[in-house]
Parts: sequence; C-alpha cells; structure tokens
Amino acid sequence: MSADTGRQAGFERASDFAAPVNLAYNPFEFRGLKNSILTVGVWLVAILGAIPLFSVIYMLLVKGGARLNALLFTELPPAGFEAGGGIGNAIQGTLVTVAIAAIISIPIGMFAAIYLAEVRPDGQIAVWARFLSKVLTGFPSILAGVFVYAAVVLLMGSYSALAGGIALAVLMLPTVTLTAEGAMRMVPQKMKDAAIGMGCTKAQVAWSVTLPTALPSIVTGVILGVARVAGESAPLLFTALFSNYWLRSIREPTASLAILIYNFSSMPFENQIELAWAASLVLVVIILGFNILSRFIGRPQV
Repeated sequence: MSADTGRQAGFERASDFAAPVNLAYNPFEFRGLKNSILTVGVWLVAILGAIPLFSVIYMLLVKGGARLNALLFTELPPAGFEAGGGIGNAIQGTLVTVAIAAIISIPIGMFAAIYLAEVRPDGQIAVWARFLSKVLTGFPSILAGVFVYAAVVLLMGSYSALAGGIALAVLMLPTVTLTAEGAMRMVPQKMKDAAIGMGCTKAQVAWSVTLPTALPSIVTGVILGVARVAGESAPLLFTALFSNYWLRSIREPTASLAILIYNFSSMPFENQIELAWAASLVLVVIILGFNILSRFIGRPQV
C-alpha cells in the first residue's frame, strides 16, 4: 500500500469517529443569550444617553428657531422694554476673541509640539511640558479668566477683546500642543530616516516631512481646540466683559454669545429670553460646524 493510500485510509477512519459540528446560530445557547442581552443593554444605554442631547436640540430648534431671521445677525441687542433687536455684535465678538486665541495659541502650540516630538522628546523640559499641558487640559476655565484679569486687564486698565482672546488662548494651548505632538509621533520613523539619509537636517525633516504628513491630524486638533473655547463664558466675564455696541477696537470690551446667553436668560423680559434661545442655537450650530469640519479633515485618506 502506498503512502498516499494509507494516509487517505487514516483520514477516513478518523472521520468515522468525529462528531458532526453544528455551526447554526442558536440564540438560546448561553453565549448567544449573553450576546443578545449585552446588545440590548448597549442600545438601551445609547438611547438613554441620546435623550438629553436630542431634547436640548429640540428645544433649541423650537424656541430659538422662531427668532432666526436676517435682523438677528445684523442688529444690536435691545434694551429692557424694546422689541426686536439681534445678536450681531455678540457673533462679531465671539469670532474676534476666538481668532485672537487661535493666533496666539496655534504658533506657540506648534513650536512646542515640534520640540516635544522631534527635538528633545525624552528631555526633562519635554517631560515637564507634557505634564503641565495635561494639567492645563483640566484647568478650570474661570481660573484662566482670573489669571488674565490680574496679568492683562489690570495692566491695561480696562476690559478688552484682546484680554478675552488671551484667556481663551490659555485654554486652547494645551489641546493644540498635545494633539500636534501626538500627530507628529504617528509619522513613520522610516520616512524621517529616509530624509536624513538624503542629507536633510532635523529642521528640514520637521518642516518638509513630519509637518506635511501630520497636517490633517494637526488641523483636526486645532479645530477641536477652537470648538472648545468658542462656548466658554467664565473667562470672558473677567476679561472681555460685555458691550451693547459693535466692536471697533480689540482694546475695547466686547459682547460674546456665551455672555449674552448668560445675561439675557436671567432677564424678566420675553424678548431677551427669546434672543437668548436664538443665541444658544447659533452657538451650538457654530460648535457643531467646527466638530463636523474636524471629522471631515481628520478622516483617513484612502
């Protein structure tokens, strides 16, 4: 008998003793039952968590959407017993303070991230910088306002949009730094080694290889940082305060959507309360737009 014939005969004898395997899914089996219970539990938790979100969105659309018109974005806030009005100066102030925060925090955060990821990633300065950045991510926003009030507002002698932007930059800086560093660390080391092998310096590798490769993730982190500070109110109470007029200089106090909502929601006038709902809807749409943009930019490129 040949080797192939003997091997085939052995397989046939082994198959005679092998029990048939039932691969059909049985929902009442222990594993199937456990899977069904956990699946239903996850869906219930997700639905319960989504109820507050959708209820808030529904209230904003119903109560805030009723005041959405062109005048809302072009007129100034009304006085106590005055009808109509808008939130144009609050939108302007929000955009200006967030722009100042971005102009300050993005360059500093990028240079810090390059140092942490490329220059001295294991140095003592890098260790302490990462630690302080992580501490600042949980830093109470009102303390940033108090710090800028003592460091900037008292020295300038007045509240201003500039001071508000600096306070928001303090909150935005750690997000930009840590996100940019993480994105740069994800760049494959082989790409950097290839650039060094071609004669590039560390600076050229950082500017020509690391930054372009990590740019989508860096932009995502920047946009998320902007979205975080766009809705802050506590720091602006101590720095930018509020104004009923259009902003003409960054050295003047300015209105913002968050402070307008805080002020108008506690007033006894129906018109102001309606404007507070409309401002809340506008602010939520702005923040939602930033988050959607970050997801679009940071999605994997196929």
